[in-house]
Amino acid sequence: MSGTKEAELTTAVLLYAVRCLAEGDQHALRAMNFGAKEVEALHALDLADLYRVHRLQAHCLHVRLDRDVYWPLMAYLRREREAAVLQRTLIRTDAPFEMMQRLFGLSSRDYTRLRRLFGVPPAVGRPPEPDQDLSHKIWAVVSGYDLGEGTDEFSGEDYLAIADKSGAPLRAVWQLTQRWVRDGDLPAERRPARSINTGTAGVHDVPMSTTDS
Repeated sequence: MSGTKEAELTTAVLLYAVRCLAEGDQHALRAMNFGAKEVEALHALDLADLYRVHRLQAHCLHVRLDRDVYWPLMAYLRREREAAVLQRTLIRTDAPFEMMQRLFGLSSRDYTRLRRLFGVPPAVGRPPEPDQDLSHKIWAVVSGYDLGEGTDEFSGEDYLAIADKSGAPLRAVWQLTQRWVRDGDLPAERRPARSINTGTAGVHDVPMSTTDS
């Protein structure tokens, strides 16, 4: 028999109070208005008592929302939710492990697990070197990409946008942008105030390191 919502609330708070008692967190107990007698009653609770709570139709609590805590909590949950969606999108777009590790601190085990979860075949071997034509397309987008004020590194959304605008695989975008930044061809702090435009770069604009040997 399922309990009432009042019973579930009471059970949750009692379990929290019992844990505070076990951990010696007297401050949290006092904040919930538990005095010496209430703490003594907590000591007497057993597991069967928590099951009996499920028959209650009322609770003994005064619940009040702390907005100063609530809104930062909501903001945190929103950021985590958006990060989870971005991770899924990147994995499904065949993001390399190095990218996921840099952006999210993902371990190799979690990376493999996520690829398996979303039906992405395992990556085998080193990705092929992008050819000259593909390098030109990626460079045309990257060289004119505005990272935005106060940003000094491409985000997951940036990599997806660059791949979409250039029509290049995400792995190729990561491979070349990391090379250009490393070689100083495209410093991370560079923020050109231009919109994405795939027609702004010519053959001679592409760093020599992107061409085939």
